[in-house]
Amino acid sequence: MNSTPNPPEDNTPPGDSKGKPQGSVTLPANGTTATAEELRVQLVLALDGQAPAEIDASEVENAGQAVLQLLVAAQAEARSAGRPLTFTNPSAAFRDRVERCHLTDQIGLDPEGVAA
Repeated sequence: MNSTPNPPEDNTPPGDSKGKPQGSVTLPANGTTATAEELRVQLVLALDGQAPAEIDASEVENAGQAVLQLLVAAQAEARSAGRPLTFTNPSAAFRDRVERCHLTDQIGLDPEGVAA
């Protein structure tokens, strides 16, 4: 999570193009290895910003291994920097996947799926 990503192609500050606040990341419905690089860039930008980092997991239907690894790394980075990284509205599918993989603590969800 310490690498510097390329700037967004449209040079619009993160969070402005879709009405999301800066530091906010929305997980894709189907998080796969193919979507992981874009997610990594978004996470780095969110953690490098001054705003609290927040991940919207409301649309997640499937979170693959690469996405879960990125989320574990992002949470570890946030914790080491003393910054909160919270999840909002985690879908039932996201909560279930995280719990079945025994990653609740590493990702930062309590059993009800609320940010820990």
